[in-house]
Amino acid sequence: MRLPLTIATLIIILAMLVAIPWVAPYFYIFIATEILILGLFAASFNLIFGYTGMLSFGHAAFFGVGAYATAMLLQSLQWPLLACLAVSVGAGGLLALVIGFLSVRLDQVYFAMLTLAFGMMVFAVVHQWRSVTNGSDGIAGFVVTSFGLGLNLTLGDPAVYYQVVLCIVVLASALLYLICRSSFGLILRAIRQNPERVAFCGLNVRSYRLAAFTVAGAFAGLAGGLMAPFLRIASPELVHWSMSAEPVLMTILGGSGYFLGPFFGAGMFVLLETWITSMTHAWMLVLGIVLALMVMFFRRGVLGTMLDWWQERK
Repeated sequence: MRLPLTIATLIIILAMLVAIPWVAPYFYIFIATEILILGLFAASFNLIFGYTGMLSFGHAAFFGVGAYATAMLLQSLQWPLLACLAVSVGAGGLLALVIGFLSVRLDQVYFAMLTLAFGMMVFAVVHQWRSVTNGSDGIAGFVVTSFGLGLNLTLGDPAVYYQVVLCIVVLASALLYLICRSSFGLILRAIRQNPERVAFCGLNVRSYRLAAFTVAGAFAGLAGGLMAPFLRIASPELVHWSMSAEPVLMTILGGSGYFLGPFFGAGMFVLLETWITSMTHAWMLVLGIVLALMVMFFRRGVLGTMLDWWQERK
């Protein structure tokens, strides 16, 4: 009974997302696009945090590198968007492989601080390497001419781009879900619970952590590749260490123990930020207070707390 109910809920949510371009004004189409991209970004982070138990403060490095890869290819070579996204996935995964190789040998706060340090290094390179990244000005002025696969899509139309983002995010999320539900995902959860016992079983904990870190970086690179055409710019702010705090907050806000928790948290974060900024200039203070209260009183995340409440009612 529980599985059909879950499937029905997902179908309803997907139908509502598909209907947005026909029922909502452009402003909310922009908001929905941002939520989808940041939701994928947060879900990629949750693979290493919620499933593997590693807290990274440098996840924006892979997100930003993916954005820059797409922006550079669109500006210099005018590649189809799909080819640019493939390169963004590879760039994010490769950078994560390098950083992860040096980081996963450490645990807990030492791992978190090392990822933060590497994230700051990547930001410094992006900010100062003006001949390649254009420094603080970022890369702008590119045009998305085609999607690829012979499809004639007007990607300059926000509604069309939203539909493209929705399709890619749904497919990427389905792949990420299969990874989390596979034997590989089960081992990651075992590592989060008791890495010593997993090591005693003869499995190389460091290799599994590195694999999870690399896969998460690849999905973050894909999210960054989608963000660059959406913003029409790839700027150093996308690589900044403060950007790494967003998937952490979104995941905790939604519920790290649930696959859809990061998407739920991304929706709440973006909507709260949008509504509060429209009401007050001190939006950061108000947003901080609201988010702090939500994290304090929803210990399992908002989605997790709601599901627990539903189970108790049943």
